Amino acid sequence: MTVHESVLDAIGGTPLLRLRRLGAGLSPRIYAKLEFQNIGGSVKDRAALSMVRAAETAGHLRPGGTVVEGTSGNTGIGLSLVAAQLGYRSVIFAPTATAAEKISLLRAYGAEVHLVADFVPRGHPDHLASRAADFAAATPGAWLAQQYDNPANPAAHRESTGPEIWADTKGTVTHLVSSVGTGGTLSGTGGHLKEASSGRIRVVAADPEHSRYAGGDGALKYVEGAGHALHPDSTEDIWPEAFDTSVVDQYVRVSDREAIFTARRAAREEGLLTGATGGLALAAALRLAGTLDADDTVVVVLPDSGRNYLSTCFDDGWLTRLGFLEPPDPAGTVRSLLAGREPAGVPILPASLTAGEAIAAAAALGLEPTAPVFLALDRGTRHGTVHPREVRAVVTPESLRQLAAGSGSPEDAALAGVAYQALGAGEPAPGRRPDAAPGFLAVLVDGRIAAAAPWPA
Repeated sequence: MTVHESVLDAIGGTPLLRLRRLGAGLSPRIYAKLEFQNIGGSVKDRAALSMVRAAETAGHLRPGGTVVEGTSGNTGIGLSLVAAQLGYRSVIFAPTATAAEKISLLRAYGAEVHLVADFVPRGHPDHLASRAADFAAATPGAWLAQQYDNPANPAAHRESTGPEIWADTKGTVTHLVSSVGTGGTLSGTGGHLKEASSGRIRVVAADPEHSRYAGGDGALKYVEGAGHALHPDSTEDIWPEAFDTSVVDQYVRVSDREAIFTARRAAREEGLLTGATGGLALAAALRLAGTLDADDTVVVVLPDSGRNYLSTCFDDGWLTRLGFLEPPDPAGTVRSLLAGREPAGVPILPASLTAGEAIAAAAALGLEPTAPVFLALDRGTRHGTVHPREVRAVVTPESLRQLAAGSGSPEDAALAGVAYQALGAGEPAPGRRPDAAPGFLAVLVDGRIAAAAPWPA
């Protein structure tokens, strides 16, 4: 039995697990690195401890100081538990869309949590990084972790995760598969393994399909902690300094749907509960394994536990509302609008209508210029991958008038600041209710408004 003198000693030393059922029928050996067995529940515990110790050594963090960071959750959890053990205050800025389980964990470790909008341009005062940096600058004794650019992040994995994998596989590992968020895990672990193997090992980056890392458009995704989104109003695309792109040999792009359902499959077939980011890496590893032979050994990093996502990726109701699962009765859902099966009392205006024709239809229904808007979120057959936070503006009768007058364009036929309700593809479509306000339904396909429908009271 191992005895630790501190909770910090329980960070690292995670096991490898052979994936026999998921890997059935595939030639190579596939092992999962179970990073959720770190004491704080994720791979980020390693980076958190490394960054805090480096800050102490450099004199940036002193007794009684405050640890500050902007994070989607896991790094904040790691920093909060390290801060609790070492006697520091922790203040974490997290996106509003962060899973509720992660927010509860942050607060359980004593962190002061500030929820902020995360889909704003880089450099904007309300950007996650800006809010954290401003707080740190205004707080005496505060230290900002800056995980995306902190060299102690990848160093943690170069010094621990990589050597552990090399030792546990006795140097037989041939492929490393990891998701990329800050890039620290892949860069540090992959960097060490490449050095140890004299460049023999191939490093594969699993990336959400819209992530900029693998050449996507930067649209948002439902897989937390992986990929690189880019707000359309951003003036430049800044990548993390912690991500050493030279380490990557290959990118594998994985959809939200495949990542989520691979994670669910791992739970039901292997008894292995991992989050959607783990599902992302698993999906990439299984796809890669299909191209390899029996002489290969694949190690895939599973960064955290599915316990952090029981209210999202493992909740059938959540998946159904967003369109990842079919509702028991699809009639009358938002998706039925997209399939052309309009529910009673809901007229659909096709995208082929001119602005003038749409104005006439709106006028016939007596809609006010600032009528509220409902948004149906979907990407054609790839249901559920348009994120509500991607919606920057909405169609209204007034914006259609502006378009008809030549003061707008089809892509920008919108009026900023108008109230709207985001609807998942599997949710019931609002119908004729006595208390329903008249408005517009805007159907988004591939992130663009494809059709607008007056919504009668």
